[in-house]
Amino acid sequence: MLKERRVFTVEVRKSADGRKIHGTAVVFNQRSQNLGGFVEQIDPSAFDNCEMTDVCCLFNHDDNIVLGRTTSRTLTLSRTNAGLNFECDPPDTSYARDLAACMDRGDIDKCSFSFAVAPGGADWSQDQATGISVRTVKKIARLYDVSVVTSPAYTQTSSELRTAAEILAERSSVDHGIGVLKRSIDLASLGL
Repeated sequence: MLKERRVFTVEVRKSADGRKIHGTAVVFNQRSQNLGGFVEQIDPSAFDNCEMTDVCCLFNHDDNIVLGRTTSRTLTLSRTNAGLNFECDPPDTSYARDLAACMDRGDIDKCSFSFAVAPGGADWSQDQATGISVRTVKKIARLYDVSVVTSPAYTQTSSELRTAAEILAERSSVDHGIGVLKRSIDLASLGL
């Protein structure tokens, strides 16, 4: 399974028992930005039977900067009609304090999540108004992490661009009755 990442807004709040990081890691039925030839939306049922027993809250998806974890009960996840929210009780470490200072200033305010789509867990369609391909994720096999991030994961490095190309390759190999992908992407222009 391919590990993917998406980004949303996050905030730090004071609570009775100290500072916590709150955020919405996933929004349902809302389209993403262009992810390299397609946009994406997450179906509200995508997390039904999703593996979420050991999910970490990280900074910039770095496994070395752990802010919380579901198995230690320092990270809680809750599903609403609008999306998947989280609350993290960060440790009293230098990196957590530094992150809180950056969040207080408004320098860092985004959230991302890493996940794997189950085989056959996405449907494709074509937006008639814009002509862009739309991927609807209907089944997520596993949630790896929710992360506080400095910028959207899908605009940073070539590895993310390759991930977008792999996702587009998935689309062209599946026939959902909408015909073949009408717009080809010049992978060479993406550095692949």
